[in-house]
Amino acid sequence: MKMFAFLAVALATAFLIMPEAAMAATGAMAHGADPIAYTAMSAILAVSPSIETPRVRGIRAIRNEGDLNKVLAELNRGFETFKAEQEAQMAALKKGVDDVVSAEKIERINNDISNLTNLVEEAKAAIDAARIGGAGNGPSAEARAHAEAYQAWMRRGTDPANGMRVLEVGAALTTDSDPDGGYLVPAAVEADIERVLGAESAMRAIANVVIVGAGGWEKPVNFGGATSGWVGERDTRPETGTPQLGVLGLSWGEIYANPAVTQRMLDDGIFDVEAWLADEVGIEFAEEEGASFITGNGTNKPRGFLSYTNVANSSYEWGKLGYIASGAAANFATPTTSVSPADAFVDLYHSLKSGYRNGASWLMNDLTVGSIRKFKAADGAWLWAPPTSEAPPTILGKPLYTDDNMPTVAADAFAVAFGNFKRGYTIGDRFGTRTLRDPYTNKPFVHFYSTKRVGGAVTNFAAIKLMKIATS
Repeated sequence: MKMFAFLAVALATAFLIMPEAAMAATGAMAHGADPIAYTAMSAILAVSPSIETPRVRGIRAIRNEGDLNKVLAELNRGFETFKAEQEAQMAALKKGVDDVVSAEKIERINNDISNLTNLVEEAKAAIDAARIGGAGNGPSAEARAHAEAYQAWMRRGTDPANGMRVLEVGAALTTDSDPDGGYLVPAAVEADIERVLGAESAMRAIANVVIVGAGGWEKPVNFGGATSGWVGERDTRPETGTPQLGVLGLSWGEIYANPAVTQRMLDDGIFDVEAWLADEVGIEFAEEEGASFITGNGTNKPRGFLSYTNVANSSYEWGKLGYIASGAAANFATPTTSVSPADAFVDLYHSLKSGYRNGASWLMNDLTVGSIRKFKAADGAWLWAPPTSEAPPTILGKPLYTDDNMPTVAADAFAVAFGNFKRGYTIGDRFGTRTLRDPYTNKPFVHFYSTKRVGGAVTNFAAIKLMKIATS
C-alpha cells in the first residue's frame, strides 16, 4: 500500500503542476516502462526550477520528456559550454584582458550546472526510495495486527485488548515485552523514516551503518606494538613486542522529534497518519544527526569526524586525522604557470593509502563544489566530472557527495574531506523508534514525541583525510 500511495501522490503532484509531464509518464507506463521511475521522475521534474542560461536550456525544455537521460544530456551540454567559456576567459586573462561579462556568464552557467546536478540526484533518490520495499512476501499476520493496533492508538489513543507490548513481540520488533517508555513504530514506518534519513544525510550514504539491539557497540582494534624479525634456522628467537589492543566505541545520544497534528485530522480516515509521522520524524532526525556526524562533540550525541584532533598528514598518528593544506591562507591556491588549485586535491587523493582509495569518496558543501568545478589538473583535465544515471559527480574519478554541514571555505577551515567512510566512520542505530502520544500538553494538538538512540564515531583514523584551508 505504501508503494501505491507514493505513486498516487507523485502522479497527482505531476498532474497538478505539470500535466504534460504526468501524461507522458502515464503513457510510458502504458507501454511497459518502469512506473516507479517515470512517476517519481515526473514529480521531481514538475517542481524543479527553470534554468536561464541559453545553452543550458533548462528543465522547462525537457520537463515533458520525464526522462532522466535527457536531464543528464542537458547537464553534459551545459558542462561543455562551461569548460569552453572558462578556457576563453583564462586565455583572455593571460593577455591582460579581464572580461566582467564573461565572468558573470561563467558563474551563471556554473549555478545552472549545480541546479541540474541537484535535480539528477533528487530524481535518482526518489526513484530508489520508491523501489525500496517493493519485493518480498509482505508483512506477517502479526506485523499487520501490530500496524493496525498502532494506527488505532495514534488516532484514538486506545490500546488493543491484549496490549501493544505483546503485539510488538509478535511482530518481531523486540524480544522484550516491557521496553522503557513509548511504543515501537511499525516496521513499515521505521523503513520510511530510514528512507528519509538516507535521502537527507550524505553521511548515511557513505558511512558504515550498523543496527544494534543494545545501548552500545564496540570494535576491537590493534593500535600497533607487535614486532617481528628475521632469523636463521638455528638462531635464537628473541622476544618481540606485544600488540597494543584496544576497543573503539561509539558516542551515543538520544535524538527526538515532537511533531503535532490536530485531533480533527486524526479523525479523518483519509489522512495517512503513519506516512505523516514517518516524514515529520525522518526530517527532524536527519537535520539533527546530519550535523552531529560531521561536527558533533560526542556529548549526548554522535562524535563528528571534524571534532577529532587534526594534524599535518606528515605527522599523522592513530587517534588523529591527517590533513593536506590548500595552498592559500583563506582559499584554494591562486593559479599560476606552475601552480594549480587542483594540486591540493591531487595531494589529498594520494595522502590516502591505496588500500583505502578503492571505495573512497569526497565530501564538501555545495558552495565548495561550485568553486572546484572551475579547477583543472596539471595535465589539463577538469577536476569535476558530471553525474551519470548510475553514479554521482566525481572528482579525480571518485564519487563526490555534498553536505552543507561541511564548513565553508575560510581560513583554517577543514572544507574538504576525502576517505573511505565505510571503513573510517560508523553510525549506530539503536533498533526501533519509540513514540509517546501526548494529547494534553498543547490542546487541540496531539503531539507524538518520538525518540531513537543514535551513535557515531571515527573507527579507522587512517581511512579519512582532510583539506585545511591554509598554507601549511
